[in-house]
Amino acid sequence: MKQSLYLEIEGVVQGVGFRPFTYQLATTLGLTGWVNNSSQGVLIRVEGDRPVLDFFLSRLLQEKPALAQIHRIQLSWGDSIGLDQFQIKPSTGGDKTALILPDLATCSECLQDILDPHNHRYHYPFTNCTNCGSRFTIIEHLPYDRPNTSMKQFEMCDRCLTEYQDPLNRRFHAQPNACSECGPHLSLWDKTGKILAFHHDALLATAAAIRQGKIVAIKGLGGFHLVVDARNSTAIQTLRDRKHRPHKPFALMYPNLEQVKVDCQVSALEAKLLLSPQAPIILLERKLKRKPADQAWGEQDTIPYLGVMLPYTPLHHLLTRELNFPIVATSGNLSGEPLCIDNQEAIHKLNKIADLFLVHNRSIVRPIDDSILRVVGGQAQIIRRARGYAPLPIKLKNNLGSQEHILAVGGQLKNAIAFLKSNQLFLSQYIGDLETVATFKRFQQTVEDFQELYELKLAKIICDRTLIINPQTMLNN
Repeated sequence: MKQSLYLEIEGVVQGVGFRPFTYQLATTLGLTGWVNNSSQGVLIRVEGDRPVLDFFLSRLLQEKPALAQIHRIQLSWGDSIGLDQFQIKPSTGGDKTALILPDLATCSECLQDILDPHNHRYHYPFTNCTNCGSRFTIIEHLPYDRPNTSMKQFEMCDRCLTEYQDPLNRRFHAQPNACSECGPHLSLWDKTGKILAFHHDALLATAAAIRQGKIVAIKGLGGFHLVVDARNSTAIQTLRDRKHRPHKPFALMYPNLEQVKVDCQVSALEAKLLLSPQAPIILLERKLKRKPADQAWGEQDTIPYLGVMLPYTPLHHLLTRELNFPIVATSGNLSGEPLCIDNQEAIHKLNKIADLFLVHNRSIVRPIDDSILRVVGGQAQIIRRARGYAPLPIKLKNNLGSQEHILAVGGQLKNAIAFLKSNQLFLSQYIGDLETVATFKRFQQTVEDFQELYELKLAKIICDRTLIINPQTMLNN
């Protein structure tokens, strides 16, 4: 007699290819039923003979997608109701507890796509699939479906829609799925906002400007970078003067790991971190006999490290391959202010720093800086938790026994917020020092953003006494 198995799965199970994986596994085993996203995670109902269902469950847990993390699974058995096929059903609502995946670096398959002249995504700087690309920076509401992201304004062409609807394709329900025919595109602006070039021509013109020593503000995944040739001491000094940043170090983006190894000592763990889906900035010990981009890092005699990252979006890959040398890629903001994420905002605030602006027409829902890590004693330590890591929670060993939503608003310096739901502690992306009105507003926006994303009903707020904040006002709002 056939039985039915119903599964409720919570964790990192949306935007990682969990539904097509489930579909392929169920159909391969001849099972019927359905799978869908919910605001809690993924729901599955499968029907078949009990030994096959047991085998399905075992393989589901052992062979789940590489990026998936199952934090909780609840299952129940029942009688079959006679479902005759397996399908992927539309998403459902409910209490919002599903985990939002961080933005992830370009995977090897998508990198091959943009470098293949015979692929229709050749040189397309917004290529992605379920294994990589934008997540946290584009989602507006849960569940994670395209209408709930900033990609909703881009209607997929027939070719992209076919991929999106095919459970056997790695772009099945990849919410940012697009190509040059239907998706976001690049344009190069001057300081007044006049358009100088479009598409790949804009990227080539940007590369030419960087070679000439120009400063270019580039809109990336979670905000703008200010970019110059890391070998050009005059250009770097100009950036320091214009940004009023005489000594603080600048991060460097290298085209590939081989060039990093020429300038820095790189351990196996550091290399693994640089090449990971999180693709953070890693503090690396420089080779003292070489002085790469000395002005980029500041006082080299006292700080023997470079902050290094590798390209993590198709745009970065295409640009650095065109240049084939390291670039300074520092946060696109005024001193003490938050990262610029809007094209017009960047023109207004950065036009006295940047000579040109490489922008695109996909909205960034929330800003996020590059994460910074350092390896100490063979262990990776996070110095700044942002892109690639936020907003995944830290799962506490014990449930605190309270269903109340508790918010911790962080300190005045190096601010980030956190909130507690059951035994999960959610950390926001790095916000910064709350010393300016603009940064404090960004802090308030981040609090409101998390409340809206997860429908938080705050019962308690934990804050430092020095933080200028009225907790009761926040609770009332």
